[in-house]
Amino acid sequence: PPPSPVPALTKRLVLASALSDQNLTRRSSGDTHRRSYKMNSLGMRPGIILLREGTDTSQGKAQLVSNINACQAVADAVRTTLGPRGMDKLVFDGRKVTISNDGATIMKLLEIAHPAAKTLVDISMSQDAEVGDGTTSVVLLAGEILKQLKPFVEEGVHPQTIMRNIRAAGKLAVQKVEELSVPFDTSTAEGSEMLLKCASTALNSKLIASHQDLFSPMIVEAVKSLNDAGGLDDLDSLVAIKKIPGGDVRGSFLVKGVAFKKTFSYAGFEQMTKKFQNPKILLLNVELELKSEKENAEVRITDPDQYQSIVDAEWQVIYDKLDACVACSANIVLSKLPIGDLATQYFADRGLFCAGRVEDGDLKRVAKATGGTVQTSTNGLFDGVLGTCGEFEEKQVGDERFNVFTECNSSLTSTIVLRGGSEQFIAESERSIHDALMVVKRALKSRAVVAGGGAVEMEVSKYLREHALTIEGKGQLIASAFAKALEVVPRQLCDNAGFDSTDILSALRRKHAQDDDGKWYGVDIASGGICDTFDAGVWEPSDNKCNSMAAASEAACVILSIDETVVNPRSQDPGAATGMPGGPQMGGGKPLSNMMGNAMDTVNASKGGSRSGNLGNGVSWMKGRGGG
Repeated sequence: PPPSPVPALTKRLVLASALSDQNLTRRSSGDTHRRSYKMNSLGMRPGIILLREGTDTSQGKAQLVSNINACQAVADAVRTTLGPRGMDKLVFDGRKVTISNDGATIMKLLEIAHPAAKTLVDISMSQDAEVGDGTTSVVLLAGEILKQLKPFVEEGVHPQTIMRNIRAAGKLAVQKVEELSVPFDTSTAEGSEMLLKCASTALNSKLIASHQDLFSPMIVEAVKSLNDAGGLDDLDSLVAIKKIPGGDVRGSFLVKGVAFKKTFSYAGFEQMTKKFQNPKILLLNVELELKSEKENAEVRITDPDQYQSIVDAEWQVIYDKLDACVACSANIVLSKLPIGDLATQYFADRGLFCAGRVEDGDLKRVAKATGGTVQTSTNGLFDGVLGTCGEFEEKQVGDERFNVFTECNSSLTSTIVLRGGSEQFIAESERSIHDALMVVKRALKSRAVVAGGGAVEMEVSKYLREHALTIEGKGQLIASAFAKALEVVPRQLCDNAGFDSTDILSALRRKHAQDDDGKWYGVDIASGGICDTFDAGVWEPSDNKCNSMAAASEAACVILSIDETVVNPRSQDPGAATGMPGGPQMGGGKPLSNMMGNAMDTVNASKGGSRSGNLGNGVSWMKGRGGG
């Protein structure tokens, strides 16, 4: 009989069902695989933790732009202090009030927390130490260079390309300033006039600008005498500035020698001679008073006379010292350590003058000026260690008594005594005098000056713009941006004086571009136009501008080279920052992490040591390789 169709149909249905199940299984497996791949691609795999919890990291273009913005904010903080019409800043740190328009002083007091913006603080301090003036200009220049380069960073130009061209432009700018500088001879009358103009320009933007006719000659005289004696490098230690509150600022004066405030004195001081002609001066680092024993010594005696002999011995020690001071024929005795009431009366009875607790800096200046040598013992004193000067006098200055040494053998030292109504005014006057001293020192060293008032910046800007046209590629735009950034100095001078910076800058560009004699034209602060600032006597040492442009371009390159910032969180555990357990020492059986312990076990075992899981013998994690 013919076969029934039912089994065949059933067979086909079973086969179709099996194929369907197989396809479903494959599809399910594929979905699982795709889902697993998708999870991995979305970053759902557990991450590898490299940094401690709480560490703040930021990187890439956004980080670079953030650093530039921070530097611009810092530059904006000191922008209004630039120039003769610059405003002052009042900074209160919780203890004292400081009023200043000195860029370095303000930057130091602001306590900037942003890690990248601190670079501007560093270049400001560097400019202050190297030149003394131009601390605001260098911060403004660096901030403006970064501002002009910000669009290039945002558009994706590689930072290395920008940095390479900025360094080249900075080098060209410095070379151009050196070419423009006007040399002078300091030994001539014209050279002395040049130094006076440099000092006056430095004081122009300060609080004591209206008294520059008084202070400029003082400053030049002090620095020139130091230069003639060959001690220009030690200016900070050899030229002292003493502040006496009260009186008029015009009461300030220069002492060609050493002057310091009367020290603490004992009874008998009033009987001393307060004026000498050609005195011999003994300088000591010896204590001239009776002191109790420092050690807890115990002396056992059997007779009261023995106690008296011990007391007499102590007195004999001090009298031997005093006799030695008198025997060397000194008229004035100065000591860094105390001179007691016994010694004061002893010297007064013999017609000597003495002062104890003299500050170290003042004692060194007296030694330099008088040719004396500071002695640490009163034994073996002779004429060779004594100093001398033309005249010594203790005189009243305001409410203070001052010891004044004049007509000294060496012209190395000078002292400028400042008077003024308030403490803040005198403090700012001291900073202003220091800046002017540094400027005159730098002018004497470089023996070349350039015109101020933005004239140099405009001329260098014109030169860089012309040079940029010879560069192919992106470098042309970057050099032009650097040239435009230099215009921030004349622009800010105009803004701070209340003039229209757009009109004045247009006039300056036209003058520098079209006229052959226009290279020294800058901002005329008095009338609100432009003038030849070299003829007007606004002069600055060429080193000032060279250092300023070099430091600003380097600072811009440092900021642009940062592409990631990692800020580690502070921890109470001193070992947390290094990933090590806290405590002073780790060799005392304290286990390390498993990974570190295993690594050390392997090293120790390979050298025949024990597998302890601790640091090897003689190794201290606190002090580096070798322990101890």
